[in-house]
Amino acid sequence: MRSVLIVALMGIFALPLFAETTGVQGVKIVRINTHQSGLDWLGKKILGQHNGTVRLKSGQVELKDGKPVTGRFEVDMQSILVSDIEDPKDNQKLSGHLKSDDFFGASLFPVTVVDLTKFEPIVEAAPDEPNYTVTGNVSIKGISQPVTFPATIDLSDGTATAKAVVTLDRTKFNVRYGSKKFFDNLGDKVISDNFDVTVNLVGEIS
Repeated sequence: MRSVLIVALMGIFALPLFAETTGVQGVKIVRINTHQSGLDWLGKKILGQHNGTVRLKSGQVELKDGKPVTGRFEVDMQSILVSDIEDPKDNQKLSGHLKSDDFFGASLFPVTVVDLTKFEPIVEAAPDEPNYTVTGNVSIKGISQPVTFPATIDLSDGTATAKAVVTLDRTKFNVRYGSKKFFDNLGDKVISDNFDVTVNLVGEIS
């Protein structure tokens, strides 16, 4: 099966994910520790699904008066790997196809950029439920599209944690392979246009 990128930022809870840098009064820049972070993807089609990983190249979030206000992340598209296929040949075949022009064109577009421009608190959010609505733009294959998703963010007691699930339509980024929107008679070869991104961030604010 040919699959689509779906991601998760995987933090190591015992180690700091963010490192604070200096800024103007009331503003802090927290940088993601890419060695302790990661992205998990999941792609689906009629007969099944595949999942894997891709590395975060860089990332930072700006805090103002202790609240997130903006964020920027870069994803290394050359690092796409497949996790659920054990046969080395089949594994390499799928990961290579995902990096090819059929999907994410990693040679020509080696970086996916996520710019977060707004963090709106969700009033009276239940514990452990999303407490922010996050808005921004995602640029894949040089095409930028708006994105909005709920996120659970906790910046209390000097610790930064965040988790979210993001759903994107790959065809909006000119990733059309196996899409029934553009190809007829695909039968059971149809690949879902949507892919999800599950985000998990954990760290310390010093």
